[in-house]
Amino acid sequence: MSEHWDAAGFKDRIDALLEDFLAGEAARLRAIDDALRPVAEQLQVAVRHGKRMRAAFCYWGWRAAGQPGSDALLRAAAAMELVHAAATVHDDIIDDSPLRHGLPTAHVALKGLLAGRPRPRATARSLAMLVGDHLISLAGQLFADSGLPAAYLTRARPVWADLARELIAGECLEILATGDRPNPEVSLKVIRYKTAKYTVEQPLLIGALLGGAASGVRSTLSAYGLPLGEAFQLRDDLLGLFGEPEHTGKASLDDIRGRRPTALLAVTWQAALPAQREHLAAVLGRRDLDDGHLREVRELMVELKAPQRVEDLIAQRVRVAVGHLNAAGVPPQARQALTVLARHATDRHR
Repeated sequence: MSEHWDAAGFKDRIDALLEDFLAGEAARLRAIDDALRPVAEQLQVAVRHGKRMRAAFCYWGWRAAGQPGSDALLRAAAAMELVHAAATVHDDIIDDSPLRHGLPTAHVALKGLLAGRPRPRATARSLAMLVGDHLISLAGQLFADSGLPAAYLTRARPVWADLARELIAGECLEILATGDRPNPEVSLKVIRYKTAKYTVEQPLLIGALLGGAASGVRSTLSAYGLPLGEAFQLRDDLLGLFGEPEHTGKASLDDIRGRRPTALLAVTWQAALPAQREHLAAVLGRRDLDDGHLREVRELMVELKAPQRVEDLIAQRVRVAVGHLNAAGVPPQARQALTVLARHATDRHR
């Protein structure tokens, strides 16, 4: 890979690497029994879309350690995308989300292929859960077989373990908080552990540890990565309710139908008067939510300036994150690329 950072070219390389890796795995599943074909297909579909930011952050953690471009590192970085794919498959089952990237989610797509079978919904959810489980397994396989020296991989394994533990913890915290009274502190904790750490901070640290970065560089990357990861998910919260489905690829009613503990909902609740809270609670408690109810919630949020408050939280975290890149030890090219990635992660429409 050249010294010039080509974001589109990087994405293309990660896409091709993952496509080739999963095509081989899908073929091995089909060789066991052709009845596994739908499962093999969903394994591939789950990874087909994405901005590849987690791989990019891993790559720039490596480069911040002073390491040159490396095909083996690209394979290790691509493993971050398999973790993300697994998380989204599981998340879609938990939330019963119908769409992702504008396509039926894994459990919905599989249900459509099980017509005529007994208990198609339960069977499809079980199969999709196993697709997610297998993606996690494949992430570890791709990482371990990346071609990097064993000593390099050993340095990164503790953070890999942290990533898995904290991702599961964040998902569990979200499940436990779903339907409760909205609470900003709870929402920010869910954001931190469910998304922020495995999206930015931990891929950066894994790349840095693989590259043998000094502790000062790792501290700088962590100080940059955590607030930026939070800003990334805060943007997702906004897009979930105010984004257009044709751009986000998701159903706009998902968050309020599921009464998820998003920061946007928590900020709205915190700013609302008692009568407004009562009305919001009544809407959230409905089983027949439609676009009219979505408009009501949006209008209340705008009236209470909740979207602007979340925008302010995003901007504040991006400033803090980028400010940490001025610390000594981060190479100029890495500093420039991470500044650009901060904008791409938070200034987006999908």
